[in-house]
Amino acid sequence: MNSISPNLVALARSGLVRLTDVTKVYQGGITGALDGVSITVEKGEFTAIMGPSGSGKSTMLNLVAGLDRPTSGTIVVGGTDLSKLGEAGLARFRRDHIGFVFQFFYLLPNLTALENVLIPAQLKGNMATGRGRELLEQLGIPDVADKYPARLSGGQQQRVAIARALINNPTLLLADEPTGALDTHSGEQVMELLGGLHRGGQTILLVTHDAKLATRNAARVISVMDGKIVDDARLESPERAPSEVIRVRSEETPPAGARRAPETK
Repeated sequence: MNSISPNLVALARSGLVRLTDVTKVYQGGITGALDGVSITVEKGEFTAIMGPSGSGKSTMLNLVAGLDRPTSGTIVVGGTDLSKLGEAGLARFRRDHIGFVFQFFYLLPNLTALENVLIPAQLKGNMATGRGRELLEQLGIPDVADKYPARLSGGQQQRVAIARALINNPTLLLADEPTGALDTHSGEQVMELLGGLHRGGQTILLVTHDAKLATRNAARVISVMDGKIVDDARLESPERAPSEVIRVRSEETPPAGARRAPETK
């Protein structure tokens, strides 16, 4: 039996994702999207990030993916300090380590479902047709492989997008409101799929505004408000999870008559 590398053991103990005092400021310093955020996500965790529009939750996901850079602070993913990578290095990092599922599916309309799934693998010089078909079967849609996106339902398109995110065996799966463009039933199915992937060992970082969907599968819920972490709950059971999150979110709600800041996406 092969022994486990000491480096991998150290990495597992230090966290797969580490944000240390991360700040992100937009519009020439006028708008602060994140304000001194520090979190650690362990390998194998399913963590949900919740908060109202404009709270900074999607910004956090984009920073972890290397799609944006922090104004200050450090972000380390899988032992890689993203600040030390140039644009080409970040692109390779995303290709090799990150799977991204968006609210909207971003499937290329002139490619079949299977061809869309295979795009990231082809960027690495791999065909991976067999794995692509296996993923579609695993996600319950083997019959859509040769169909074009226009012939698929929203739920089917999102499953194709998940297969595309998984084709390169990513270290980390990032999901930004993956149920936001779906009906309730399809959204629940997608969340169940993500839960199954997590039980299979996939590390998932999910952004959502739906407390019930998040707590049904995620074991940890981080609540963000005005760019700061206001709660970090490790949920002991699904029964207490919704009440915990709803309690925190009700405390975030301003009293009646109080003026709310305009929400931004």
